Amino acid sequence: MNRYPSWKYLIIAVSILLGLLYTLPNFYGESPAVQISPLRTTAKADTVLLQRVEDALKKAGIAYNGMFLDAAGIKIRFPDTDTQIKARDMLQSMLGSGYMVALNLLPNSPQWLTSIGALPMYLGLDLRGGVHFMLQVDMKGALSKALDRFGADIRGSLREKGIPYAGLDRQGSQITIKFRNSDSRAKAEAEINKTYTDLSLREDNVGADFHLIATLRPEAQKRIQDSAVQQNITTLRNRVNELGVAEPIIQQAGADRVVVQLPGVQDTAKAKDILGRTATLEVRMVDEERDVQEAMRGKIPFGSELYTERGGGPILVKKQVVLTGDRINDAQAGFDNNNQPAVHLNLDNNGARIFRQLTHDNVGKRMAILLIEKNQAEVITAPVIREEIGGGRVQISGRMTTEEARDVALLLRAGALAAPMDIIEERTVGPSLGADNIARGFNSTLFGFAAIAVFMTAYYSMFGFISVVALGVNLLLLVGLLSILQATLTLPGMAAIALTIGMAIDANVLINERIRDELRQGMPPQAAINAGYERAFGTILDSNITTLIAGIALFAFGSGPIKGFAVVLCLGILTSMFSAVMVSRGLVNLIYGSRRKLERVAIGQVWKPVSTKR
Repeated sequence: MNRYPSWKYLIIAVSILLGLLYTLPNFYGESPAVQISPLRTTAKADTVLLQRVEDALKKAGIAYNGMFLDAAGIKIRFPDTDTQIKARDMLQSMLGSGYMVALNLLPNSPQWLTSIGALPMYLGLDLRGGVHFMLQVDMKGALSKALDRFGADIRGSLREKGIPYAGLDRQGSQITIKFRNSDSRAKAEAEINKTYTDLSLREDNVGADFHLIATLRPEAQKRIQDSAVQQNITTLRNRVNELGVAEPIIQQAGADRVVVQLPGVQDTAKAKDILGRTATLEVRMVDEERDVQEAMRGKIPFGSELYTERGGGPILVKKQVVLTGDRINDAQAGFDNNNQPAVHLNLDNNGARIFRQLTHDNVGKRMAILLIEKNQAEVITAPVIREEIGGGRVQISGRMTTEEARDVALLLRAGALAAPMDIIEERTVGPSLGADNIARGFNSTLFGFAAIAVFMTAYYSMFGFISVVALGVNLLLLVGLLSILQATLTLPGMAAIALTIGMAIDANVLINERIRDELRQGMPPQAAINAGYERAFGTILDSNITTLIAGIALFAFGSGPIKGFAVVLCLGILTSMFSAVMVSRGLVNLIYGSRRKLERVAIGQVWKPVSTKR
């Protein structure tokens, strides 16, 4: 009646063992560290840099606890924050502007735990410390960039269709296209209406000129602004992920604002560098008519700029941008026909059309491809256009390593911001405040657990002690599950853990009181135990399902801290069902199930009603 088969005990034992293994890393804490990441594709984090950093630290007499190289860069552990800051300043001075040297925190888990995938939970900004930014998207800037794109596209369409026009200007929120006669204007209007449905057109005559004025429709403006916010969020997430920041929070807040939280990052200036990191392409024509030597002596001709070609000499490039990285749909690293590293680009329809027209009109001339990263432009290559290139597939090659090709492709996929963003709020949560929040949350959970343990043991005796053990298993499994899922723990999450403890013990109270009721009715102890668990299960299931529905609703409709609370709450319900029913029943069966003649059970005082006879 009250016996479990061996396989159920095996499930309980394996669950407890896994919970213990995956909970352990959370008790080792974190050590202050410095993370070195390349800011430009020409800078590399490799074994050569690792040795250089190690020699610099030894020469400066700065002690460190470990150093390793991973995909995000070089990470160095230090014994305390003072040494960490000292090392950061020294390394930044040594490495210069090519690398980002940022403060960070790294887990102290032993290697054998890390090797089996046992990692500590990520801690949110309120527990770990870090930086918080509120950024506002420049909606006027988004519309301005959209109008610039439409202007370039209209120029290309009119040229392709052979429709003559006298000029095209963008003034404020409208594009003005000038024509010499009304017939050309009518043809252009028909073409633009057919191709660009987001534009609203009206005619205007100024003197002898026939004007066509294009403005964005209101619904198109709304769509462009919403798209700009979403594209900026995607771009920011790509940038942050590339630099290895653990569990960043990047989400929309209102119609035109974005919240960025970077746990573990203590340097606000470096966090701004992370947000500003991007790369995009510009295609321009090389100015072959002017003297490069004169430009090198400071006489740069109007309308041109002087650059240095990668792996080559100085080169004059026209300022006019023919094609930008906004037209790139995809970028992948690969190899060219000579088996040299290259970046293969896919352009959108308008980009493909512009590039085809560009190469058609400039056969025999040189075209410069510039990579703009952190507001610094570099000419990657400047090939001679041999023939017209169509189809929207473009290849960048020349003087590039495999790693550089991969990094350029990755940065181009991350993309540029769809609209400018301004930081309107920034704050730093120090690690000492985070440690204080952790201590308070831990103590509240500990004291709550201790109070429940004393009450349950005093009121229900042995069954109360069994309930406390099951509650401890529940807490162990919950923390282990959060660690396995690599969930982010915040202060609301710690509140959910404390709430889970109260909810879990409530199930055991129902079971114990049900067993007491059966004993009051005169049922034998073994039968009372069996009936208590069987009959209480339905009530426990109903109450937990209703709470689970509320938790799922919080997760679905909440955001930020509310989602964190909901995740811990829902997982806690699942672990409490397992521990309150299966684990506690297993312990009871282990203690009482083998006794054939069980006279009484230690479940506290069972008050029986006294019958009065008249």
